[in-house]
Amino acid sequence: SIGAHTGLKAHVYVEGPTTIGEENIFYPYTTVGVAPQDLKYHGERAETHIGSRNKIREFVTIHRGTTGGGMVTSIGDENLLMAYSHIAHDVRLGSHCVLANGVTLAGHVMIGDWAVIGAFTGVHQFCRIGKHAMVGGYSVITQDIMPFATTVSKRENSVFGANATGLERRGFDPIAIEHLQNALRLLTRAKLNTSQAIERIEAEIPATPEIADLIEFIRSSERGVIK
Repeated sequence: SIGAHTGLKAHVYVEGPTTIGEENIFYPYTTVGVAPQDLKYHGERAETHIGSRNKIREFVTIHRGTTGGGMVTSIGDENLLMAYSHIAHDVRLGSHCVLANGVTLAGHVMIGDWAVIGAFTGVHQFCRIGKHAMVGGYSVITQDIMPFATTVSKRENSVFGANATGLERRGFDPIAIEHLQNALRLLTRAKLNTSQAIERIEAEIPATPEIADLIEFIRSSERGVIK
């Protein structure tokens, strides 16, 4: 099912069951809805859902879901997926995200809204990247990425505070950004373990919605967060 005003340029391959919304543009040689690269998949009916106003560039690959992930791979609205990026089975990609060239999302990865992932980054299966996060290029992500943070993971993991520039561009209050900077400083620079850092955040930093989201994300992490 393909919505109104969605364009498929030359040599785009789409296989169902797939649902695509309106006003998307798929550039040449993209592949959508094909069977996953999962040896446990044996042809079960699984789906691919794509929202509206996405830009899917050349040679992007998007695979359908599997039994182990709810049978659905889903992409929200107004995302930019640059050339050669890969969306594996059961990925949940939010809205307004940017995946630069060659980004590889393994199975069951979850990406929050407004996340930006730099070129040639690989994300391990079952990892989460929080909303408004920025991930530097060529990173290797094996744990969750905290929302609102700027993170690079190469030879060693590094969090460089809040994604201040991105948050400013999206209209976040400067005071809210300052509170996030302080919270992330406690998490990454104060020589505290995660539980101690959260206790300090709750005691010392105003309970803004962004701080609440940050703490909830950390507490719900199953793989741990990159600090």
